[in-house]
Amino acid sequence: MKLSKTLFIISISLLFGSLQAQDSDIKKPDFLQYENSKWVDSIMAELSPDERIAQLFMIPAFSNKGEEHTQEVLKQIKEYKIGGLIFMQGDPKSQLELMNDYQLASEVPLIGAIDAEWGLGMRLENSISFPYQMALGAIQDDELIYDMGVEIARQIKRSGLHINFGPVVDVNNNPQNPVINYRSFGEDKENVSRKGIAYMKGMQSQNLLATAKHFPGHGDTDTDSHYALPQINHPFERLDDLEMYPFKELINAGIGGVMVAHLDIPALDSTGAPSTLSKPIITGILKERLGFKGLIVTDAMNMKGVAEGNEPGVVDKDAVLAGNDLLEFSEDIPKAITEIRNAINSGLISQAEIDERCRKILAVKQWVGLNKYKSIPVENIEEQVNSPEAKWLNRRLVEASLTLLKNENSLLPLQKLDTLKIASVSIGATKETEFQKTLNLYNKVDNFQLSREADDSEINELKEILEAYNMVVVGLHDFSIRPRNKIELANGVQSFISELAVQKNTVFSLFKNPYVINSLENIEEADVLIEAYQDSELAQELAAQLIFGGVGASGKLPVTVGEKFKAGNGLDLKGGIRFKYTVPEDAGMNSKKLGNAVDSLMHQAMNAKATPGGVVLVAKDQKVVLHKAYGFHKYSDTIKVEKTDLYDLASVSKISTALPAIMKLSDEGKFDLEAGIDDYLPYFRNSNKEGIAFRQILAHQARFKPWIPYWKNTLRDNGSFRWNTFKKDSSARYPVRVSDELWLHRNYKKKIFKAIKKSPLEAEAKYKYSGLLFYLLPDIVERLTNEDFIKYINENFYDRLGATTVTYNPSEKFELNRIVPTENDFNFRHEQIHGNVHDEGAIMMGGVSANAGLFANANDLAKLMQMYLNMGDYGGMRFIDESTLKDFTKTQFPENNNHRALAFDKPYLEYRGEKSNTAKDASAESFGHTGFTGTMVWMDPKEDLLYIFLSNRVVPTRENTRLYKLNTRTQIQQALYDSIEE
Repeated sequence: MKLSKTLFIISISLLFGSLQAQDSDIKKPDFLQYENSKWVDSIMAELSPDERIAQLFMIPAFSNKGEEHTQEVLKQIKEYKIGGLIFMQGDPKSQLELMNDYQLASEVPLIGAIDAEWGLGMRLENSISFPYQMALGAIQDDELIYDMGVEIARQIKRSGLHINFGPVVDVNNNPQNPVINYRSFGEDKENVSRKGIAYMKGMQSQNLLATAKHFPGHGDTDTDSHYALPQINHPFERLDDLEMYPFKELINAGIGGVMVAHLDIPALDSTGAPSTLSKPIITGILKERLGFKGLIVTDAMNMKGVAEGNEPGVVDKDAVLAGNDLLEFSEDIPKAITEIRNAINSGLISQAEIDERCRKILAVKQWVGLNKYKSIPVENIEEQVNSPEAKWLNRRLVEASLTLLKNENSLLPLQKLDTLKIASVSIGATKETEFQKTLNLYNKVDNFQLSREADDSEINELKEILEAYNMVVVGLHDFSIRPRNKIELANGVQSFISELAVQKNTVFSLFKNPYVINSLENIEEADVLIEAYQDSELAQELAAQLIFGGVGASGKLPVTVGEKFKAGNGLDLKGGIRFKYTVPEDAGMNSKKLGNAVDSLMHQAMNAKATPGGVVLVAKDQKVVLHKAYGFHKYSDTIKVEKTDLYDLASVSKISTALPAIMKLSDEGKFDLEAGIDDYLPYFRNSNKEGIAFRQILAHQARFKPWIPYWKNTLRDNGSFRWNTFKKDSSARYPVRVSDELWLHRNYKKKIFKAIKKSPLEAEAKYKYSGLLFYLLPDIVERLTNEDFIKYINENFYDRLGATTVTYNPSEKFELNRIVPTENDFNFRHEQIHGNVHDEGAIMMGGVSANAGLFANANDLAKLMQMYLNMGDYGGMRFIDESTLKDFTKTQFPENNNHRALAFDKPYLEYRGEKSNTAKDASAESFGHTGFTGTMVWMDPKEDLLYIFLSNRVVPTRENTRLYKLNTRTQIQQALYDSIEE
């Protein structure tokens, strides 16, 4: 046996001598500089020969197995003086606590390793999982992979460890591979090499040792070496050119470690020995031919690929004789030490060779800083491991991996939302998915789920339902934690997928291994096909954003999928036409500063009973970076506020209803700011308001009275209602519902108009806020368009924006538990106002007024406000001309000490401290509005910043002014500016 191995090494050297690695081409691992350092010399002098052998061993450690396991690990540390530990399951805090204890028990600092191919989340709870390497293989920006390496190194070191057994650089060219597959960067050896080098360099830049695996290449196997010994029957030329190519590239780039696989490769070693035990492979090829001088690590020695038929201890000795430096998962440490000692005594290996390997391990320990070891603080570890920066990086990686394989007729990003009736079907899910929830952020989407085992009756029922829709979005979900390369669906479900794929306007998003595509009949015929690689909530969220243009796509398929798609396929699609839902760091803001400040101020307001709850939404650069609900609908309520709840916007209606219509009509030459009310409502001719220009009125300096208490005009002196105003029951003459027991006369709207017409003017033309015009604007819009006002604003704005909750009279469309109540009205309606507008004048107009009456959730309102911030553009469509919006949002009469724009509010001309209407740092270009119910919207073009605050501060009554006294809204607004990073 010994002779045959020797002859094989000689033959390889002679046959491929011209290909021998040249030291000058190889960057030696950095840790080698310490092989003969003073510290290493001092440790070597203290170690006995057997203790030097023990440094070659690394045993498993779990932080979730209890005290008995801990004591067993401590015993092996103290009795055998092993070199290190490989940590498995647990959590970062428990792991670090144990590692600190284990270090204290060890005379020589322990090297700590972990399998963290996709980050600590691969092994530890409460930690981040970055995308699997198959998804990373799709990314075109390798700098992101480097950044991931840096971040994973930071997290591993923070948890007390020093080696990552990664990256996997196996070239996965076998779709049936059961063990590598999604753990590989793909089938292109150069892409695998580039990604592997970027990942390695990122980790090693932080002095964390990277380990390329599984040498000489585990990609073309259909056997899992955990359970049996795979055999690879390729000639040397193929192995050298393909399987070993990435290892050569990483060795040349300075990789610190290489892990050897358990493989039977006749072309490299004809004896049938697993590669882990093969001297021709480890010494002959890895060390001598490839010139690798770094740390050679075995794959786990308890895997059946090497353990089957080999005695514990003896097999470890054979691994050392083959050339390995560090052995993991040895099953019998004392016997292994004895066997290696016997091999030394027998002349099979020298003590000098053992010492050399021990020095190498100690050099690694010095390179990672163990020569100056100090116990690592445990406090805040999970918060620090799961940092905002890490979460943002994870989002960037997932986003960059999204691969758009089909996009017929440029269907994505979806356009003309007002023409689409969309259904989403999540196949393999049992409840509403994150994918479906995110789709609903952009437009109304009706969600359905179909199980993997659905029978024909379920499928046929769903088919009938889907006939009512002209767009179907399908999410195909995985059924296991990790994306396996097979699919398990009932035949009927597979047929259903096949039928959907050939229908028009069907979008498929696959949260599965790309190899599964080959098993899905007709899937390549779908109008849109997105490959998202894995079924994480983040992948689902970002795939949904891709469909609506919140993010783009740049990924390229890293593997070939049968005859359907080739490696490298993938369409580029630009995103950013609608909101991107992300984290503050993505927009240059600090998560902690922003989140802590908003949380603190909201809780302060709720504790002071300034408002029972609320919703805050913040967007910067058209990226929603904070969207959070707080508290309850009422102080005595059990209904928690949800982000999807609708609030009474009060005076925010002024800039959200008739105003966009007026701006559009201005663009079309149908509305003139210099005209007066009487030009569009002849009823106002010969009144004191005749000829007053709209520019003056919208800027609130037309001498109009602030408001008229219309409802009080319905009362007699004794407090009862006049005969032609209200009745307790509805009828043809009294059709306007104010409450269940108050029905207003059908002609009372004319009395409101008459009251406005006859109202006196203020003596001086200076700024004075007035809502009178806004009762009239809907009629003006109807006269100019010959259309119903609500129909007009829905068709031209809300429907096109996908703002489906922006509405009047919300109780006609939504359940009351989605609508936040307002005041207990003891004066007029004598009831809790819920589902109807709070403003008395607006409710007397049937709930439809431009002064008040609009309801919305924060997300949908934000779409309209972002369109304003974009100066008229959103979702790839222009709604209002840029010049018009610039005119409407600028201060009109500063020379008259008037800070207002046209309907929009503006910052005071000089900041007034706590009495100001905006934050100190709000720019002079900013604009917005507030509402009586406790709402505020504000846009700042200078910072591209959008702020929405929704509350019902009028609970229990309007006399509750604590929100104003606390200055909560503007304090939160200032916190936004404070969180913007320089």
